[in-house]
Amino acid sequence: MTNILEAIVNISDNPVYEIKNHYSGRNRMNNVGEALETFIKDAFANTIQTDNETQRIRKYNEKFSWLGNENHPPDILIKGGDAIEVKKTQSANSDLALNSSYPKSTVQANSTMITQSCRTCEDWTEKDLIYCVGHTTDDSIKSLWMVYGNIYTANHETYQVIKQKISEGINEIPNVELAETNELGRVNRVDPLGITNLRIRGMWQIQNPRRVFNYLYASSESRFEVVALIPTSKYDSFPKESKSRIETMGNTNLTIQNVQVKNPNNPADLIDAKLIIFKILE
Repeated sequence: MTNILEAIVNISDNPVYEIKNHYSGRNRMNNVGEALETFIKDAFANTIQTDNETQRIRKYNEKFSWLGNENHPPDILIKGGDAIEVKKTQSANSDLALNSSYPKSTVQANSTMITQSCRTCEDWTEKDLIYCVGHTTDDSIKSLWMVYGNIYTANHETYQVIKQKISEGINEIPNVELAETNELGRVNRVDPLGITNLRIRGMWQIQNPRRVFNYLYASSESRFEVVALIPTSKYDSFPKESKSRIETMGNTNLTIQNVQVKNPNNPADLIDAKLIIFKILE
């Protein structure tokens, strides 16, 4: 089973940041967003330098139980491990567009927002979620932030209450025909002919982790950097081999610090965390 520590080590050993060029010849990827997601898969599967597509597919099958699509989060499920959501921005500090899916501290198998295939791809109930946020140019990654949802977003109930209240308000509108939906609401047959429907969708956004955690780290003018924030309790739960690998790799471009982050459910409370930074200055 792979994990975020293995991914960071694999990136540090293979610091490919011109991802469009790296993948264009092999996978014919012209979209830097697709290249970013493939790079993250390769980081976790240790296939960044794998040229043989058959070998890469087999490694994906070994490491992942779900590789989703853009309309149904999450993007990746690690077999027996965490979930991963990939987001791309072309402005360093811009908010992340989550569209109809509210921010999630974890991914739950009973969520109505995931597909049946994702729900049954392995035996699972809930997975910790890693937000992988890449700041890209048209062809390269400038920075990659990897942050666990439970130190980035509030509990599910915080967002579900807002969604429920809005839906209840819509349901109180008199003389309309309401329909079952996973969105905030749907009103059918709005006009006398009954030919017009109204879909009411949420458009969720969340601040970029670079802004949320600027009290811990201010990004430098580096060519490429990876910044990971991991709750200490999560870090301690990883296999001894993974912790030893990252702690003893001896790469002067990689540092591990003990920090404290604000509890997203109560900012007066602090949570112990590990801040891992890998950067290439030139």
